Amino acid sequence: MTLEQQHPETQSVPINSAVVTPAVRTGPVIALLVASAFVVILNETIMGVALPRLMVDLDITAATAQWLTTGFLLTMAIVIPLTGYLLARFPLRRIYFTAMSLFTLGTLIAALAPGFEVLLAGRVVQASGTAIMMPLLMTTVLNVVEPSRRGRMMGVISIVIAVAPAIGPTVSGLILSVLDWRWMFWLVLPIAVLALSLGAVWVRNVTQTREARFDVASVVLSALGFGGLIFGLSSIGESASGHAPIPVWIPLVVGALSLAAFVARQLALQKSDAALLDLRTFRSRAFSLAVVLVVIVMSALFGSLILLPLYLQQVLGLDTLTVGLMLLPGGVLMGVIAPIVGALFDRFGPTPLVIPGMIVAAGALWGMTTFGTDTPVAWIIAVHMTLNLGLGCVFTPLLTSALGSLPSRLYSHGSATVSTLQQVAGAAGTALFITLMSVGAATAATEGADAVAATASGVHTAFLTGAIIATAAVLLTFFVRKPAPAEGAPPVVAH
Repeated sequence: MTLEQQHPETQSVPINSAVVTPAVRTGPVIALLVASAFVVILNETIMGVALPRLMVDLDITAATAQWLTTGFLLTMAIVIPLTGYLLARFPLRRIYFTAMSLFTLGTLIAALAPGFEVLLAGRVVQASGTAIMMPLLMTTVLNVVEPSRRGRMMGVISIVIAVAPAIGPTVSGLILSVLDWRWMFWLVLPIAVLALSLGAVWVRNVTQTREARFDVASVVLSALGFGGLIFGLSSIGESASGHAPIPVWIPLVVGALSLAAFVARQLALQKSDAALLDLRTFRSRAFSLAVVLVVIVMSALFGSLILLPLYLQQVLGLDTLTVGLMLLPGGVLMGVIAPIVGALFDRFGPTPLVIPGMIVAAGALWGMTTFGTDTPVAWIIAVHMTLNLGLGCVFTPLLTSALGSLPSRLYSHGSATVSTLQQVAGAAGTALFITLMSVGAATAATEGADAVAATASGVHTAFLTGAIIATAAVLLTFFVRKPAPAEGAPPVVAH
C-alpha cells in the first residue's frame, strides 16, 4: 500500500493548483485562526510586567527572569523553521489541533509551576504551540485570499503580530493588581480549551498537502544556530551582573557557525526541493528588503516592551496596574489603525505608509532617550503611543510586500522564514535592551550612582542604541515597493 493510500488527506498535488474548492467556506476557519493566534501570541509579552514580582517571589535576577520572555521567543525561533515542512506535509486541521494542544498543556504547566524551572518549562511548551500558529495563519490567508484583498487581511494579522504583544503587559498588569501571577495562566486556560472545542466544529482542510522531506540535520543546526546566538546575547546581561554560567563568546561562536552551516545545507537541499527552510524566498528583492526591516521593527517593539515595564516600576516606582494601564493606549491605537493601514496598502502600496511610519517610530525611540528619574507620566504615554503609531504603519505593508512577492509554491517557506526572523528579532531585541540596561546600570553604579539613578542610566543607554538603529533603518524604507503579482497566485476569495 502506498503512502497516499494510507493517508489520502496528504496526497501530493500540483504546487500551483487552486488550494480550496468553492464549496468550502474559509471565513470561519480564518476567523478562528486569527482569534486563536491572538490568544497565543498575547503570551509572548504577558510576563513583562510580572518580572519584578517574579524576581522577588522566585528569588532570581532580572537577567534570569527575562528568560521567561526570551526563552519563549527562542523556542518559537527554533520550532518555526519546522512549519515550512509541517504545513506542506500535513492537513490544516491536524496542525491546528497540535498547536492548540501544546499551548493548552504549556499553560497548565505554568499555572501549576512551583518555581522558576517548571515555569520556564511551561513557557517552552506554550511557545512550541504558539510557533505553529502564525505561519499556519499566514499561509492559509495567502492560499485562500485573492491578492487585491491581502492588504486588508494582513492588517487583521498585524493586530495579532503587533497588538497582542503590545497589550500583553496591560493584561498582566490588570491581573497582577488583584491576583497572584499564576492567574495569568489560569485565566488563559479556559480560552485555550474553548479554541480547541471550536476547532472541532469550524476548522476544515482548506489547503492542500504534498510529500515533503524531513531533514534532521537541518533541525539540529537550526536549533544550535538560533539558540546559540540568543543565549549568547542574553548571557551578556548576566555577565554584567556576574552570573554568566559560561564565557559569553562560546554560545555566540557556536550559534554563528551552526547558522552558517544551516544556511549552507538549505542551499544544497533546496536544489532538490528538500530544504527544511527554502531560502529561494530571498531571491525576491521585495521579500529580502521587507524582512530586514521587519527584523529591525520587531527588535524595537519587543525591546521596548520588555524595558518599559522595568523602567516604570524600578525607576518611577509605579505599581503593576498603573504600568499596565499606561501601556494600554498604545496597544489599542495599533489595533485601531491596522485595518485602515491594510486598506490604504491595497489602494496606494507600501511606500506612502512605510517611510513616514519608520520616521515616526525612530522619533519615538529618540523621545524615549529622555526618560529619567522624574519623567512625567503623560510624556511616557505619548511617546509610547507615537512608537506604536509608527510601527503600526510599517507592519502590514512590510508583511504583505514580503509574502505577496513570492510564488505560491514558496508560501509556507516564506511564512516560516518571516515568522522565524520575527521571533529571533524579538528575542534579540529583548536580550539586547536588557543587556544594554544591565551594562549601563553597572557602569553608573561603579561611578557612585544609587540603584534608581543607575537603572535610569541603563535605560537611557538601551533606548539610545535602539533610536540609532531605527534611524538607520529609515534609509531602507525608501527602497520598498509594491511587488508585482507572483506566479501561481490563487484566484480564490475567502468567504
